[in-house]
Amino acid sequence: MSDTADADADILAARRVLIAETDALKGLSDSLGTAFVQALDILGRTSGRVIVSGMGKSGHIGNKIAATLASTGTPAFFVHPGEASHGDLGMITQGDSILALSNSGETAELADIVAHAARFDMPLVSVTAVAGSTLAAAADAALILPDAPEACPMGLAPTTSSTMMLALGDALAVALLERKGFSSADFKLLHPGGKLGQRLLKISDVMHGDEELPLATPDTVMSEVILEMTAKRFGCVGIVGASGDLDGIITDGDLRRKMGDTLLNTRAGDVMTARARTIGPDALVSEALAIMNTLTITNLFVVDATGPVGIVHIHDCLRAGVA
Repeated sequence: MSDTADADADILAARRVLIAETDALKGLSDSLGTAFVQALDILGRTSGRVIVSGMGKSGHIGNKIAATLASTGTPAFFVHPGEASHGDLGMITQGDSILALSNSGETAELADIVAHAARFDMPLVSVTAVAGSTLAAAADAALILPDAPEACPMGLAPTTSSTMMLALGDALAVALLERKGFSSADFKLLHPGGKLGQRLLKISDVMHGDEELPLATPDTVMSEVILEMTAKRFGCVGIVGASGDLDGIITDGDLRRKMGDTLLNTRAGDVMTARARTIGPDALVSEALAIMNTLTITNLFVVDATGPVGIVHIHDCLRAGVA
């Protein structure tokens, strides 16, 4: 294990990198202007796909930018410039736009993609650190990274420049997302798996409705309410008034508290707990779980403008992977 002096040197080196990149990102933020809006206009009106390309480290960054664009509502994919010159230009069609990345702006491997864009009148957005470069000159919108030293002590390894490129890609993707009004529901459609998909599940995705919904009216006698509660197996019954609204709820706990010789002949409206906590069908399952945990309950009735439309049990949330 390194001694204290070595460890301190390591931490200082790491901090120099992070400070250099933080300063560069601040400069990038301050530099945004008309060209950024032009790039958004081009990418936003693309009827096909956004084709992202770059070589080396720029290519790795490009892959991530394409994935972020695609997952936030802007169809996109990455085309390797070397492969493009050997047949993959066929993946790029009219209606597409090009987002080309090159720190120097003189990456030879991008030449065929740039020429292809010009030949078929495809809009080209470039990201480069050199305003007078070939790539910037060829672009319909040239995004110029501000002058900032690489965090590498030799000034050679792409570090600060690739961080700015990545952050600029995120800025483009999020700005496009906001322009389009891309919602959490849209996001869920593109992220059905994993933790993101679980977090974005709606109540309507997991609730029980129709024949499974335990309901009774305020005038229903408790003998029938208990049969309904037993048949539906949620340990509760929703009490629906003449207007169709959920007036209250009767739970197992209410039965125990009202237990007596006259209970079976008592009206449900005299036993129910009024103003039960409910949730809407478009709410997130994670919200329902939080409510149930806070109130120490196991069920929530789901209501919309027409009245009760479902019921969700805490086990439904857990089975869906929301915890």
